[in-house]
Amino acid sequence: MNTGSIAFILICAALVLLMTPALAFFYGGLERRKNVLNTMMMSLIPMALASLLWIMFGFSLSFSGSGDWIGNFNHFFMNGVDMGKNILFPANQIPDGLFSAFQMMFSIITVALITGSVAGRMRFTPLMIFMVCWLILVYYPLAHMVWGGGFLAKMHAIDFAGGDVVHISSGITGLVLALVVGKRSGYQRLEYRPHNIPFVVLGTGLLWFGWFGFNAGSALAANGVAINAFLTTNTAAAAAMLSWVLIEKILIGKPSIVGACSGAVVGLVAITPGAGFVSLWSAMLIGFLVSPVSYFMMSVVKKKFGYDDALDAFGCHGIGGIFGGIMTGIFTTPALALEKGYSGLIYGSSKLFFANLFAIVFTLVFTVVMSFIIIKVIALFMPLRVSKREEAIGLDDSEHEETAYPTFLGLDA
Repeated sequence: MNTGSIAFILICAALVLLMTPALAFFYGGLERRKNVLNTMMMSLIPMALASLLWIMFGFSLSFSGSGDWIGNFNHFFMNGVDMGKNILFPANQIPDGLFSAFQMMFSIITVALITGSVAGRMRFTPLMIFMVCWLILVYYPLAHMVWGGGFLAKMHAIDFAGGDVVHISSGITGLVLALVVGKRSGYQRLEYRPHNIPFVVLGTGLLWFGWFGFNAGSALAANGVAINAFLTTNTAAAAAMLSWVLIEKILIGKPSIVGACSGAVVGLVAITPGAGFVSLWSAMLIGFLVSPVSYFMMSVVKKKFGYDDALDAFGCHGIGGIFGGIMTGIFTTPALALEKGYSGLIYGSSKLFFANLFAIVFTLVFTVVMSFIIIKVIALFMPLRVSKREEAIGLDDSEHEETAYPTFLGLDA
């Protein structure tokens, strides 16, 4: 084992955990002020739920056994997971316990991403129950299939840091929840504006910072792959931010800081599947191209079909993840993906492209079916959304009896 790599991944794991409260600020700033605490709480509660589930059986179901679909309970409560040696994963330069800790942070942020789609109208209790069921029935199986030696890994589909496992799964789940729970009262009649744009900027900055741990840390060592992932992550985010600003300038005439932040996040999402496997010039291209795709989904497609993905979990993470997975199949360089045995489409091989395409389609179908079943079963036992009166008052008060801004006495329009 390498002590430098151990120190590096310890820091990266902490950075990935930081992304969850960062997301709380990002989502909270985008919501209306009467719902800001509820929105932030929905992002924060996975830090408790997902952490405990991971220690109990999440790691075991994700990274034990040799099955195609899901692991087993061999490492229940981290049994047999050494904190100082790499016995289970001898190819790693870090102890098994540290590998588990790093992967745990991914499960936390993934389930938190979903919550933005139902902000402002879903009850907190059924959402918590959904999180638990979703982690067990969707996230752990996907993590095993992609990263734990399951059948998608055997197909040699590449997902460097979570395009399928994190972003596509959370984004498409958000869309399913938005459709099942229904629209906010007054949706497409009232104008919804972010109540605290500085919160959005703060959240974006912390997400960008944490994403270096997310992507560079996925090299699982302090090496050249981590450096490449670090640089491609920053390059794609910068290009996507600039691209989004240019789109708003051309189409609207005035670029917005919320748009700049949205562009940065979709760039970070898009580079995640291939951060360690693509070159810097292709990372720049991925960043420039993903913004118009996500912008079109958020401003045109969502409006046309009328679904209420409140904070654009699907438009950002679902679409960005799909786009990034496809681009990874096109731009993966032979030198960086030598271990996989083949490279991207532009380098003369179609194997990776079609493997990634299949993985994306499978992730979409599997996640939609399982998420729909989970939320429908929960709906049989309890109401999913607050009453119209509670929604009008705001979920901070109706769900938590708290107020972010005590001096504010009126209702948001």
